[in-house]
Amino acid sequence: MTSPTDFNDRMLSLGLARVSEAAAHASARLIGRGDEKAADQAAVNAMREQLNLLDIKGVVVIGEGERDEAPMLYIGEEVGTGQGPEVDIALDPLEGTTLTAKDMPNALTVIAMAPRGTLLHAPDVYMDKLAIGPNYPKDVVSLDMSPSERVRALARARGVRDSDITVCVLERPRHEDLVAEIRSTGAAIRLITDGDVAGVIHCAEAELTGIDMYMGSGGAPEGVLAASALKCMGGQMWGRLLFRNDDEKARARKAGITDLDRIYSRDELVTADVIFAATGVTNGSIVAGVKREPHYLQTETILMRSKTGSVRRMIYRNPVK
Repeated sequence: MTSPTDFNDRMLSLGLARVSEAAAHASARLIGRGDEKAADQAAVNAMREQLNLLDIKGVVVIGEGERDEAPMLYIGEEVGTGQGPEVDIALDPLEGTTLTAKDMPNALTVIAMAPRGTLLHAPDVYMDKLAIGPNYPKDVVSLDMSPSERVRALARARGVRDSDITVCVLERPRHEDLVAEIRSTGAAIRLITDGDVAGVIHCAEAELTGIDMYMGSGGAPEGVLAASALKCMGGQMWGRLLFRNDDEKARARKAGITDLDRIYSRDELVTADVIFAATGVTNGSIVAGVKREPHYLQTETILMRSKTGSVRRMIYRNPVK
């Protein structure tokens, strides 16, 4: 008989899917309404309510911000019934608040769960990220390479020309030099306005999304969420924390990080088995967005377990009162 303190990911995974589904359903009525904060708050409320129904002793390690910044789902908040396994939870109740407010593609609700102490407690700073999909040799690319070297190395590994590679990059002024160097190789770039968790996941399903590699800096907390997904799907990822000032370095030390220049591999960001769920809010390459029908809402969720490598896609249709 399984001890109640074991991380029973098989039983918990469906509960996790319900959490991301609830957040997507709650934010659905705010798609295209231009109010980012209201959409995010609706998702937060729904996610928290569902998490507190799960038989877990959960602690939010990647959340909405520090305790003084966020009223709910803040870092360190305890969730669940208090019965069952001790788990770390990383979440983004609405990945792409701007995408939702503007009804643009690839907004998701995202959550990951792993045994206590196995998710990197990433501070709210930037992280330089590099990700590729499965079936490549280990460390075929690295953060120590220049962007053009990465493109060439990946093209060689795939047996294609540099110009056959497509790289996903977050469209920000800070990435202008990165974009220029990637384009100098002949490679294509898909620029995304928001949602770099989705951007990284795209690499794992290159045949569906057309994206071979993700490069650039984005939020460190989102990096841990993306690594959780890639651990389930089989891709490779590396991240290095970036600091703009001493305050950010102090934030990292407070989170228990001592080596500020360390490059984290996927399995150092997420050190044990993890379960991951994401539900579409607006239509995207990974999952469909919320579909409205008379008296019904329908969502699509991707649910994954790293222990088995299983990936489920689920349609959830629920009456609207």
